[in-house]
Amino acid sequence: MRAKHQRRCLWIERGLLGTGIGCLVWWGVVSLQATRYQYEQRAALERMRMPAPARVDASAALATGALIGSLDIPRLRLSAMIAEGDDDATPKVAIGHLPDTALPWHDGNSALAGHRDTFFRLLHHIRLGDELRVSTVHGDFRYQVRETMVVGPNDVWILDPADRPTLTLITCYPFSYVGNAPRRFIVKAERTTTAEARKV
Repeated sequence: MRAKHQRRCLWIERGLLGTGIGCLVWWGVVSLQATRYQYEQRAALERMRMPAPARVDASAALATGALIGSLDIPRLRLSAMIAEGDDDATPKVAIGHLPDTALPWHDGNSALAGHRDTFFRLLHHIRLGDELRVSTVHGDFRYQVRETMVVGPNDVWILDPADRPTLTLITCYPFSYVGNAPRRFIVKAERTTTAEARKV
């Protein structure tokens, strides 16, 4: 009886070990895909910024997954690429721009969403007054953090149009929550300066 119990415990241990290894492999593959995407898209953004701006239509609609630019928060040492879309695939490899909100080079409220355990992991250290930089083929835009808040998942008023050019960052909250977090952490920043896109 004792031997049977020991064998059962051994099989449980092996099963748990196998599950743990499987999770680590899955995490490694997802992380590798995101890192590769970030590297390739950063190079693509630099190539896109080389031609004259006249060749790029700022009013054109973007397809899901299309490259928008990059977001940098210098104090947090956060830097990641931005792509169009709030589908399941986009946030796995980039910060996603919510399609129903303004694009960064337009006036209004531009909303960006990211996972709290990947690209927006450092947002829990954000402070009022921090500078945010968005670099795109249509120009470089700087913002200053004016407000942070925690809201419910149905508080979609945070996406309402704004009178001034605004950047809204969205991630799940609490940051340390295991599973689907019940709330959302919001960063509101107002545009302070705009730089022209590079010309040839």
